[in-house]
Amino acid sequence: MTVRVQTADFDIGAEINQLRQARKDIGAVVSFVGLVRDLNDGDTVSQLTLEHYPGMTEKSLTAIIQQAKSRWNIMDALIVHRVGTLQPSDQIVLVIVTSAHRGDAFSACEFMMDYLKTEAPFWKKEANSTGEHWIEAKSADDTARDRWSIEK
Repeated sequence: MTVRVQTADFDIGAEINQLRQARKDIGAVVSFVGLVRDLNDGDTVSQLTLEHYPGMTEKSLTAIIQQAKSRWNIMDALIVHRVGTLQPSDQIVLVIVTSAHRGDAFSACEFMMDYLKTEAPFWKKEANSTGEHWIEAKSADDTARDRWSIEK
């Protein structure tokens, strides 16, 4: 189980290959890649800056993986989250889960993304035509996270 917070971009194929390396028992690999959008709330986004609290952020991401591992039969998981200034279409987050069966991998991956959106300590500042502003949390993200409290 690996967590990385970094400014550098990531290579999805290389990350998947690293998780699969020397494993013959993996039956499913599920991944999610989040990208910076060029539109938000009807306005054009020119850049997105992510800040975090080093140490605390990695602990939070590790806890999310551990929660997923305790709920589903997964073999390995990876979360890579970028920080710094990003442009529209840049990759921002990668979640990969491996397991023997697809159901566990899909559920764990979706769970981890829902928890990342609400529980991970990242602060996002968006630049658009009206200037720069901090992005507030969305209630839809809380709703997505809360649905997991009634499962498993």
